[in-house]
Amino acid sequence: MITGIVFGVITFWLFAQAMVNIVPAVQKDLGVDLGVLNIAISLTSLFSGMFIVVAGGLADRIGRKKITYVGLILSIIGSLLLVLAQGAPLLIIGRVLQGLSAAAIMPATIALMKAYFEGPERQRALSYWSIGSWGGSGITSFAGGAIATYMGWKWIFIFSIIFALLAMWLIRDVPESKAQTNGKFKFDFGGLGIFIVTMLAINILITQGANMGWTSLLTLLVAAVSIVGVIVFVKYEGKRNSALIDFKLFKNKPYTGATISNFLLNAVAGTLIVANTYVQVGRGFTAFQSGLLSLGYLAAVLAMIRVGEKLMQRTGAKKPMVWGSLITLIGVALMGLTFLPDLPYTAMVFVGFILFGLGLGMYATPSTDTAVSAAPDDKVGEASGIYKMASSLGNAFGIAVSATIYSTVATVSTVHISATVGIITNVIFAALSLISIIVLVPGKADKKTPVAEQKAYS
Repeated sequence: MITGIVFGVITFWLFAQAMVNIVPAVQKDLGVDLGVLNIAISLTSLFSGMFIVVAGGLADRIGRKKITYVGLILSIIGSLLLVLAQGAPLLIIGRVLQGLSAAAIMPATIALMKAYFEGPERQRALSYWSIGSWGGSGITSFAGGAIATYMGWKWIFIFSIIFALLAMWLIRDVPESKAQTNGKFKFDFGGLGIFIVTMLAINILITQGANMGWTSLLTLLVAAVSIVGVIVFVKYEGKRNSALIDFKLFKNKPYTGATISNFLLNAVAGTLIVANTYVQVGRGFTAFQSGLLSLGYLAAVLAMIRVGEKLMQRTGAKKPMVWGSLITLIGVALMGLTFLPDLPYTAMVFVGFILFGLGLGMYATPSTDTAVSAAPDDKVGEASGIYKMASSLGNAFGIAVSATIYSTVATVSTVHISATVGIITNVIFAALSLISIIVLVPGKADKKTPVAEQKAYS
């Protein structure tokens, strides 16, 4: 079951992360305009972000295994369309289906882990899930590049289909899991409509704000729709018995702390775009050389995920979450020392990436376990969906903000100063994540039991 779930999670990274690395090959092969290709790439994150909470809620009601299967089937169809693509139409449709696939797989698989494992066993299972999720991005980035170089980019999606089929086969005997509910299920279509419009506006604001101009009329209009949409959605959902998002989940401080810190620590991904761009523009590195600098990040993430699990079992979740955020902060800060000469700076970036990976790896399992254990049994899918939505939104937000600050400062100052300012932005994200953990996540001594947590929720 655990292997099947990890394979399912890796399918997401095969088509999400690997796609970013093969833009020139896809453009040359399909003859697609770069703007259209960039839109196709972003559609997966957009549809995943819009529907992940919906899919998590449906998993609680309809069945977590069923929704996982739906996600895997959508992954197979989406990947097949990309294999068959000869132009933009199938490419775009395939990417949309892959986004919906990720929205289904992520929360449903976390909920399955909560349903069939408890205590240390659940923490161990979530460690493997984190290896597929947090480590999957790095693994598939390198694997995707190798596959595209030596076999052709379409083979990435053939492998994605194989992993999805293996995942379906491996979880075939897992019993169904769903929430115990009373009364007939009524889907919140009104809430879904408001949510989609609001999420679409937020995603456009985050990803396209810089291109449209932050002070342009269109950007301000999208910002207004985002703000009004959030206010209307919260008020509308508060009056619903079968709400799309139950905001009472956020009455639970550990869950809120894990979700907010998850958003902010994922925002630190902006470091990757600033550091990689700077070493190429400001230090003359090739794309391949800049990629080698982050090898330590991949190794450190994979090495530390199980360590984070063991630390959590000894000290509780708060300490490894605090240590992880602090180590990430230090690692990111080292990359901002752009005043150093070439060799010392290169060494600092390499060490910085290692610390970045160590911090995220230490944080991953304790954070996920805190979010899952703090959620009521009948809301695990929905709570997992919100938690994972925070990941994708944080990632998009951090990259957009960092790229905008870097490019804006570069127009009035040197590339070295702009890189430092861009990195400092990510240091602030890591510091805010650290503060949210310290304030909201309880230590081991005052940590409530799951029963007490669910009573507090009720």
